[in-house]
Amino acid sequence: MTTQTAERFLPFGTTIFSEMTALANTHRAVNLSQGFPDFDGPDMGKDAAKKAIDDGHNQYAPMPGTPELREAIAAWTQRASGVDADPMTEITVTCGCTEGIAATMLGLLNPGDEVVVFEPYYDSYRACMAMAGVTPRFVTLHPTEDGFAYNDDELAGAFNERTRAVLINTPHNPTGVVFSPAQLRRIADLCITHDCIAISDEVYERILFEGAIHESIATLPGMRARTVVLSSAGKTFSLTGWKIGWAIAPAILTAGIRSAHQFLTFSTATPLQHGAAALLNGGEDEVTKLVSHYARMRSLLGEALGELGFRVRLPMGSYFIMAEHAPVSDRLGLKSDVDLCRWLPEHAGVAAIPPSAFYSNPSDGSGFVRFAFCKQSETIDEAIRRLRKAFA
Repeated sequence: MTTQTAERFLPFGTTIFSEMTALANTHRAVNLSQGFPDFDGPDMGKDAAKKAIDDGHNQYAPMPGTPELREAIAAWTQRASGVDADPMTEITVTCGCTEGIAATMLGLLNPGDEVVVFEPYYDSYRACMAMAGVTPRFVTLHPTEDGFAYNDDELAGAFNERTRAVLINTPHNPTGVVFSPAQLRRIADLCITHDCIAISDEVYERILFEGAIHESIATLPGMRARTVVLSSAGKTFSLTGWKIGWAIAPAILTAGIRSAHQFLTFSTATPLQHGAAALLNGGEDEVTKLVSHYARMRSLLGEALGELGFRVRLPMGSYFIMAEHAPVSDRLGLKSDVDLCRWLPEHAGVAAIPPSAFYSNPSDGSGFVRFAFCKQSETIDEAIRRLRKAFA
C-alpha cells in the first residue's frame, strides 16, 4: 500500500526536533535542541493540580476553560501587558498555545486567504496554515548588528487584497527579538489599512533580559478589536507537558476560535487547569526566579559560544541563542547548519537545532544554529565543557 498521508502534510515529514533528539539520544549528547526545561515547575502549581484530582475535578472542563482559570488569565494578562479581557466571552483555554494557533486559523480564516508570517518561524505555524488551507506570505527577519529586524518595504509588499491575518511572535523564537513599539505600530497600521487581524503569539512575554519590555500589539490604537493574543503557562512556569494555553480575543473573534476548538480538543485537562490558575494567581516570585536563572544561562552560553568562534547576538527575549556558525564550520569543513547539527552530537556530545527548518527558503537560515539555554546550570556547564573540548 502506498502512503496514505494527506498531501497537505507531505512537505513537512518528521520534525527537525525529532531528528536532533534522536541523534542526541544515540550519542548521549547534552540536548540543547528542544526548547523545554530539564527541571521541574513550581510546587505551588503541582500541589494545586494534585488537590484538584483528590477533590474530584476529573471530568471534562467547560469547553472555554474553567471559570477560575479564565479569571486568572484575565488578571495575569492585564498585569503583564495591559490587555483587558472579559474572562467569560473573550478568553478560551486551549491545549497549549499550538492548539490555540490551529483553532484561530481554522476558526477565523478560509481556504485561499493569505497570512503574513515572519521567518524564521515556529515550525507549527506552517503546518497549521496548511491545515487551514491558507497561503503564507513570508517576511524575513534579517540579521542586524545586534539582533534581527524586518525590512519595512518587504513587510508592506507582503500585504494585498487577499491578506486576512498577520502572525506575530514576540518575544521571538528563534531569534530572541522583542519587537519595538515602532515595529508593532508599522504592523498595526498595515492591519488597519488592509482590514485584517493580528494573531500575536506571546508565549515568551515574561522571559525578557536587560530591561527589554514586551508590548502587545493588542494595546495599540485600533488593534484590540482585531487581535488574537495567544500565550501559555508552559514556558512561563516550566510545565510544558501540561499543555495549558489560551487565546484572548474580542467576542466576535472568540466565537470563531471556540467553533474550531470545540471540535479539536473540546477542553484540556481539568486538574491541570486548577494548577495553572494557582500559578497565575500566586506565582509571580517563581517567574522572577526563573528569569534570573535564564539570564545567567544566557550569559554563560553566549560568552562560551563567542569564545569558540560563533557570532552571537544575545536574545532580548525567549530562551534561545541564534548563532552564526561559519567560522566554526569552515574549520571543520562543514557547509551548512544541518551538517554542523549532525556533527555536534557525535563529535562534541551536544545537540542543537538547524534553523534552516524555520525558513521558507532553507538556505536563508543555513548560516545559523540554535541553542536552547532553558536548562539547569549543570547542564549548561557540561555542554560548554564538551564544546570546548571538541573545538580545542
